[in-house]
Amino acid sequence: MANTPPPQASVDAGKDALTDVAGLRVGHARLAGPGALSGTTVVLAPEGGAIAAVDVRGGGPGTRETDALDPRNLVQRVEAIVLTGGSAFGLDSASGVMAWLEEQGRGVPAGREPGQVVPVVPAACVFDLGRGGDWRVRPDAATGRAAVEAAARTEPGAPVEEGGVGAGTGAVVGLIKGGIGTASTVLPGGATVAALVVANAAGSAVDPDTGVLYGQYFTGGRPVFPSPEVHAAALHRLAEAADKNGAPPLNTTLAVVATDAELTRAQAQKLAGTAHDGIARAVRPVHLLNDGDTVFALATGARPLGDHPLALNAVLAAGADVVTRAIVRAVLTARSVTGPGGDFPSYQELYGRAEG
Repeated sequence: MANTPPPQASVDAGKDALTDVAGLRVGHARLAGPGALSGTTVVLAPEGGAIAAVDVRGGGPGTRETDALDPRNLVQRVEAIVLTGGSAFGLDSASGVMAWLEEQGRGVPAGREPGQVVPVVPAACVFDLGRGGDWRVRPDAATGRAAVEAAARTEPGAPVEEGGVGAGTGAVVGLIKGGIGTASTVLPGGATVAALVVANAAGSAVDPDTGVLYGQYFTGGRPVFPSPEVHAAALHRLAEAADKNGAPPLNTTLAVVATDAELTRAQAQKLAGTAHDGIARAVRPVHLLNDGDTVFALATGARPLGDHPLALNAVLAAGADVVTRAIVRAVLTARSVTGPGGDFPSYQELYGRAEG
């Protein structure tokens, strides 16, 4: 029996959030003022950092410091991951996070004196320019600083706000409002696997034949099928919104998948890659040229993975599962937005309450 692979079944954990991975904290910041519909989300690692990796599958990514996460390169751990709106302009928000980390003495030691560090802050952006009506309103270094400070103020294991917050403020999935979603699970061996997603895809999250969220076919429960009358009304409402909004713009779905299992950098990169399966289950089509789909992986290393050669499989399978559930949560918790930047009805407006 020594060669029997470890079990891969899993059960729900804690608050069903990324912060169920002990030591991780999440903070959101939203731009204020007229014409603003964007923001930044920061995932703050435990002090000393976490093993990190990234996998980019979209054809139009906007990223920063992702090359540093290549297992062949120098940096072993990172202190924070930044997810932001504002397209490539919004990547400036990582500068605010970098400055805050330097003040805390957190980063890669690079000088002769204590505190002389260079914080490496990988970041990725979603396209939401103009969705609030003002093309020139986008996150900057101050937004990033506000988000990391919000993360630092949270208690360990705190719930994570979902929907139209942080980097999900202006998110849209297909023709409906997207946002932030999160989910977690505990494996039979005790390891926690969790995800946080910014659902902002060019593809749709809704099955056009039934009105059911694609991800609900994979989340273990029984999908709630809307009546034909409700579905027909929803399609009519979406057609009206599409006429008002015009051609769909660039998009991008971002995710952070995390575990407390002890992973190597190469194993973390594998986790980031297989987690993209979770996006593909919940959004169709996916990884298009006008998406920049990017998944980061974090491993805190608090729990041994185990020495079975296939022990990682359970973490990989769970990573894809929690990403799918997080996308479902993002869509279900989003609220409609109508303004000078467009008309983006929510799934709740169209179909009412559905179980995630």
